[in-house]
Amino acid sequence: MAGVSTKDIKNRIRSMESTKQITKAMEMVAASKLRQAQNRVLASRPYFEILYGAISDIAASNRDFSSPYLKPHKDGKSLFIVIAGDRGLAGGYNSNVLKLSLQQMEGKDSVVLPIGKKALDYFRSHNIPCHTEAYAEAAVLAVGDCFSIAKDISKAFLKHQYHEIYVVYTDFISVLSQSPSAMKLLPLENTLGTRAEGVHMDTVYEPSAEEAFAAIIPEYLGGVLYGALCESRCAEQAARRTAMDSATQNAEEMIDDLTLKYNRARQAAITQEITEIVAGSDA
Repeated sequence: MAGVSTKDIKNRIRSMESTKQITKAMEMVAASKLRQAQNRVLASRPYFEILYGAISDIAASNRDFSSPYLKPHKDGKSLFIVIAGDRGLAGGYNSNVLKLSLQQMEGKDSVVLPIGKKALDYFRSHNIPCHTEAYAEAAVLAVGDCFSIAKDISKAFLKHQYHEIYVVYTDFISVLSQSPSAMKLLPLENTLGTRAEGVHMDTVYEPSAEEAFAAIIPEYLGGVLYGALCESRCAEQAARRTAMDSATQNAEEMIDDLTLKYNRARQAAITQEITEIVAGSDA
């Protein structure tokens, strides 16, 4: 800060104090939204677990069971549903999930369904074709939108438009830890559990197990997508809270450092004035 006046240092301190107020406010907002997002995650899990148990029971209790959702095929492209945020200032939240999606797409003829403005802008810049751009704002997506997406991709899979479908999102582990993840949605050949031999199932499905299975799958996928969306929203708010807390601490450190330099510069100016007065009186 050599050669910088005390006025410039004071202006810099005021600027950092304003920045600190903004980052502190964003941290508090993120913390409030984080609590709401955590409640949504906990509320969404039972629905997914019940549907997953139902389709696992159907697949495991019928030896001659057959469904197009279970059969892999090579026709069509690979679809990746990528969930990112609408805004930045969230540390590595957006960049990590987008990097993972590119790694998963490597060597595949891929199409993306971006959820979130950051995802849409990213894939546009990389010239990757989009299945649809109707879900560009992740913040306004509701559970009904997730079920609409699930029905759409289920029909596209049955028509052999896609031979595999993935969802790439950020898994919320804790407030300080979030991990990008990729989950295979279709086909389901390796995602359903198997039941032990000799276990008899008393459940009877009407009109048939196959029709019940076909009706449940879009609901199951909608539940998975909604769960992934809730996990991503929770992870985003946790990442933003951590990033803003770090920014606030950095601003405080800079203010302390600038205050010290301001005091030194002010003391040097006072000493210089005293020296000039003493020299003038001696002359």
